[in-house]
Amino acid sequence: MEWATWFDAPEYEFARQVLQRGIASLYFVAFLSSLNQFPALLGERGLLPVPAFLEGFSLLRRPSLFRWRYSDRLLRAVCWAGLAIAAALILGLPQLGPPWIPLLAFLALWLLYMSIVNVGQTFYGFGWEMLLLEAGFTVAFLGSDQTPPPRTILILLAWLVFRLEFGAGMIKIRGGREWRDLTALYYHHETQPMPGPLSRQAHLLPKPFHRLEVLGNHFAQLVVPFFLFAPQPLASAAAGIIIFTQLWLVASGNFAWLNWMAILLAFSAVSDPVAHAVLPIIPLDWSSPAASAQTPLWWLAVVLAASLLLLVLSYRPIENLFSHHQLMNAAFNRWQLVNTYGAFGTVTKRRIEIVVEGTLAAEPDDDSDWREYGFKGKPGDVRRIPRQWAPYHLRLDWLMWFLPLRTVHERWFYAFLARLLEADRPTLRLLRHDPFDGARPHWVRARSYLYHFSTRAEFRATGQRWMRIPLHEVIPPLSLPED
Repeated sequence: MEWATWFDAPEYEFARQVLQRGIASLYFVAFLSSLNQFPALLGERGLLPVPAFLEGFSLLRRPSLFRWRYSDRLLRAVCWAGLAIAAALILGLPQLGPPWIPLLAFLALWLLYMSIVNVGQTFYGFGWEMLLLEAGFTVAFLGSDQTPPPRTILILLAWLVFRLEFGAGMIKIRGGREWRDLTALYYHHETQPMPGPLSRQAHLLPKPFHRLEVLGNHFAQLVVPFFLFAPQPLASAAAGIIIFTQLWLVASGNFAWLNWMAILLAFSAVSDPVAHAVLPIIPLDWSSPAASAQTPLWWLAVVLAASLLLLVLSYRPIENLFSHHQLMNAAFNRWQLVNTYGAFGTVTKRRIEIVVEGTLAAEPDDDSDWREYGFKGKPGDVRRIPRQWAPYHLRLDWLMWFLPLRTVHERWFYAFLARLLEADRPTLRLLRHDPFDGARPHWVRARSYLYHFSTRAEFRATGQRWMRIPLHEVIPPLSLPED
């Protein structure tokens, strides 16, 4: 039929395989992160307990399975269900059947994870949460191995990566002067929320290279995204540039699954012939029924309806992209579809770290034996090499980075200090190091330090990867009330 010539895109089978299995992999990581961290952060005895949050919760504003009842057991059941569905999609099992099976599988991931995000409060207030939700919903309509990939969905996925990249580029141009005078990368590698093992080496590169980094970023985010909609092989070349720049960000920092998602979405513009030309190991002619199958009319209707929905919802994000008051990481509907994205409109020039200490002493004076708690991802021990955590998301560590930028007097942070005084085991499992080996400290306090990467000379002299200067005691010693 004539409609098949424009609707079907059999030359994008490799892109479909990467998108479906890759995004399912990120859902797997997201559910695993929630399984390991949600109960301690937001559970029944969490730092911001969901049951208390639900007392003022509106079903119309925030769809969630937990709207009616929350328990840690139910949360774990949701996470295990998400892990099982994501694993099946990674293995390609639902894709072997008719297209409605992977459709339902991805929609289940979307609804299950949205249920978590919508009660996650500040611990789930990151742009990549809504990005994962939107990507999961859109990829649901890519079909199965029994039908060719639908062109409209591939275009909408390219539109998603366009909003992600171009939105971030516009935020930077409209943001701090450091992006316009090309000095932003003088600071960013050192002050980013969670440096990786190569961040110090990246920071110590010559300043002319950092200026080239910023120029390359502007080109990749403000110019290249338009070519995602160009004819082949230009579209694939644009995708390749985005993939390359995102891999550099993966290597030089830890941004949960943000960069990995951008990489996966960019494959929506990579055709099979180009992929085969770059990597001959990728088959040019996929031996699957999709090569000769004709899309059923019912599936065509479903995909076009979803495409129309996403197209209509694109009005507000388009308006926002060209607004002088551009919003960053904002959803315009309660289902978190067709959102606006962007990050790091300004770059922090100094790295202030909040260090949490405890003591067993009866009196909390300066002569007491104060011992420092170690976090898994955020800087602490000045000799320790930062680890690569992405795409896994350490939510407590990320919020610790925001404390000195906002205020240390956050409700969740005081709850965290109270849990340390109780030696609460689920909370301590979120940390890398408990200096008291499970014993209860008598006092805890929080101090601020100025951190910067050691120069090569400082490293040779001290063996330290970080240099730090004490600043203030931001929260004086606290203890639990006596019984």
